[in-house]
Amino acid sequence: MSTPEWLEPMAATLTQDRFTGPDWLFERKFDGIRLLAYKQGDSVQLYSRNRLPQHLPAVASAIRALPAHDLVFDGELTWDGHSGYHVFDILWLNGRDVTAEPIEERRALLNALPFEAPMLRVDLVDDPEPWDRARREGWEGVIAKRRGSPYEHRRSKHWLKMKIETSQEFVVGGFTDPQGTRVGFGALLVGYYAPQPGSGRPEHESKDGDDFVFAGKIGTGFDTRLLLDLRTRLNGLSIEKPPFTKGTGLPRHGHWVRPDIVVQIGFIEWTRHGKLRHPRLLGVRTDKNPRDVVREPS
Repeated sequence: MSTPEWLEPMAATLTQDRFTGPDWLFERKFDGIRLLAYKQGDSVQLYSRNRLPQHLPAVASAIRALPAHDLVFDGELTWDGHSGYHVFDILWLNGRDVTAEPIEERRALLNALPFEAPMLRVDLVDDPEPWDRARREGWEGVIAKRRGSPYEHRRSKHWLKMKIETSQEFVVGGFTDPQGTRVGFGALLVGYYAPQPGSGRPEHESKDGDDFVFAGKIGTGFDTRLLLDLRTRLNGLSIEKPPFTKGTGLPRHGHWVRPDIVVQIGFIEWTRHGKLRHPRLLGVRTDKNPRDVVREPS
């Protein structure tokens, strides 16, 4: 049988649960683009998950050199100074559809192939709390894959993705003093706009007079230059009273600013008290009107 022209890639189902157990294998979730590789003799075709052709000569050359006449790989393409193709599954090998084989058998088929750079194997994560390792090492998340499961051409609960970090915009309403050897400031105090109770408007709409809700403190993600540059901007926005109209936990000795600066924040989740858990600065936004910043759906 010849290699099929297209096989619909399997998709993972998002879960908020954090679990381990003997019924599951765990892999790192990479932050790149899904890449499907099709080899038929010396012909290699690469596609994104929505079947757009990808021109990656180094990846194609490494796949062409493999000792298999025809195959189909599934993986993720990432960039870290150079491209890397992280292969996590095989769908077809030498005229045989292997998607019905258990995941352990498909991994064994992959392990038997001699990969060369920029091809990389996706190893199993055997930490007792794989999502904690993902957070420590700055991964996008973890994929849990059920032992014994086939490869399904749809979104499946045999694959569960645990995303470690989400992100959204927030507006800076203040900051704290730096401590120790830190310069600039200690943490940014950020919030978002929300309709006042009884307004009848949905949470994703913002109007003048809405509450400015305190969401927490951001103390990581800055280098020295950014700390100093932001402090200069904040000094020019100084006001006497907190701009926040709702929320608890404001520091007693904060410095308050006009809410003009929008920042992108990565965080794990919202706490039950409406604060950000493990937040960090991802960047400063110059393309967003502060009044448009609302709490995004979880």
